[in-house]
Amino acid sequence: MQTELTILQNFAYALAIGVLVGIEREKHKVNNLSSFGGVRTFMLLALLGAVGAWLGLQLQQPLLELAVLALISTLVLAAYKRKQREEPQMPGLTTELSAMLVFLLGGAVMHGYAGIAVALAIITSAILAFKQPLHGLVDKIGNEDLYAGLKLLIATFIVLPLLPNHALDPWQAFNPYKIWLLVILISMLSLVGYVATRLLGPARGTAVAGLAGGLVSSTAVSLSFARLSRQQQGGENQDDALACGILLAWAVMSLRVLLMVGIVCLPLLAPLWPVISAMALVTLVMAAYFYRRAPLLQANSATSISNPFSLWAASQFGLMFALVLLVVKLTEHFAPAEGLYLVSAIAGTTDVDAITLSMAQYAQQAGREQLAATALVIAVISNTLVKTALVSVVGSAGLRRRLFGVSALVIIIAALLLWAL
Repeated sequence: MQTELTILQNFAYALAIGVLVGIEREKHKVNNLSSFGGVRTFMLLALLGAVGAWLGLQLQQPLLELAVLALISTLVLAAYKRKQREEPQMPGLTTELSAMLVFLLGGAVMHGYAGIAVALAIITSAILAFKQPLHGLVDKIGNEDLYAGLKLLIATFIVLPLLPNHALDPWQAFNPYKIWLLVILISMLSLVGYVATRLLGPARGTAVAGLAGGLVSSTAVSLSFARLSRQQQGGENQDDALACGILLAWAVMSLRVLLMVGIVCLPLLAPLWPVISAMALVTLVMAAYFYRRAPLLQANSATSISNPFSLWAASQFGLMFALVLLVVKLTEHFAPAEGLYLVSAIAGTTDVDAITLSMAQYAQQAGREQLAATALVIAVISNTLVKTALVSVVGSAGLRRRLFGVSALVIIIAALLLWAL
């Protein structure tokens, strides 16, 4: 009785797969009379796959299922060829391929893979239903974007496995595999910001541009917005909008630090998140204040976000990260603990990613969390001071005045929290 109930349950799973995909194809058939099959056809195909697999198992004839698949495929393709002769402009083989896939999924259920088969049926239905969004996404992908994605895949699945996964220096600092893995992590985070910007189209206000740009480079956002404040004399409203965009990029940078630390060294989050979260919160509150004071500045090129990944850029970051990590290791061996603070302050003047990942690795040994957290906060403060200085030199007086006050407030709060903790 238990065996029969299991068999009936599997047939029910197969029928559900046919219903799931068939409903979507039925909707498509309403708008396209030449489409092959609807919900009943797909239900029958799933049951045929299940019955073929079940009979093959019962009769111990695995070729039986393949024979039924060959018959179904022949019938489906014959129907397609007949309709293609009637309508030469008939679209591709999407429905016909879906039919054969549903047959195979019905068979997979009877072989004990019901969970995987149902999951694949859901994915198939989603792919079919999201036809227009997927085509729109492809239309927005240019050759440069395709090359960037391919380079990222090459770096991840070809270059990474070839690298040695052990330290090559006496101080155990330079591990090519780990360094390149962290390079890929940074590149993927940058790619998220780049794709978000491409999907949203040209800059829809400085708020969107600042949020997306902060994933790529908050320093680049600060510099480009500062230049814009000089090039376009938009008055106080423009300075408020640009200040909002810059502060949002700063907040994203702070949150990105927490994300990277959480991925690489989770225990480091405990002493770090109160200070960095407070800095991000104050920055977001001030960004909201400037957002409410001024209308969005609709600039077609408010910030220029370039290709987020290139092998040369990844190599540069890897070298910088390796250098910072080596300096940290040397300081650990030959200098007192306070020497790390100087390293962090210097590293933070250019970028916080390298020192973030270095400190996350440094804190992987117990007892170093507080020291690494303090060094990271110093790096973020140093980076904030440098970006404020860049805006002061390049930007307008109004933008400089706004960011001076915010950066001073953020640094004071960070220093007080750091002292209290």
